[in-house]
Amino acid sequence: MSFSIIAAVAENYAIGKDNDLLCHLPGDLKRFKQITSGNTVIMGRKTFLSLPNGALPNRRNIVISRSQNLNFKNVEIVASIGEAIKICDADKENFIIGGGEIYKQFLPFVDKIYLTKIHAVFDGDTFFPELNCDDWNVEIEAENTEHEPNFSYINLTKK
Repeated sequence: MSFSIIAAVAENYAIGKDNDLLCHLPGDLKRFKQITSGNTVIMGRKTFLSLPNGALPNRRNIVISRSQNLNFKNVEIVASIGEAIKICDADKENFIIGGGEIYKQFLPFVDKIYLTKIHAVFDGDTFFPELNCDDWNVEIEAENTEHEPNFSYINLTKK
């Protein structure tokens, strides 16, 4: 069973503000769709509620929430990361897509991180957990200096 994180993170580790993305980067959502399509996406309730069209198409959607009386179309609701892990697909890549606390709780189980590193500081209210760089092999996939803010696609693989 494989767990990966996909996230867009600012220099100060901010990932969101007021239940929204920090900014909209050209190509980032397309990359997100390309990488996660056909796989499972796991997220917290607030991240799910921030999605403009509900469940992400062509993906199995798992939402972690303490409130079990939720009912969303094409979504499986679980109460904990342990429950999410139990129902994940063993033969597919399972993507953690937010928010901050879900990233933090899943980090020990993750083998790969697909990171969009935003080269700017934002006033956020949700943050990505700090990583120990000694634990990860880093590969810069691409850099974008044509748009503001500049950003890089970075893939991290657990050593």
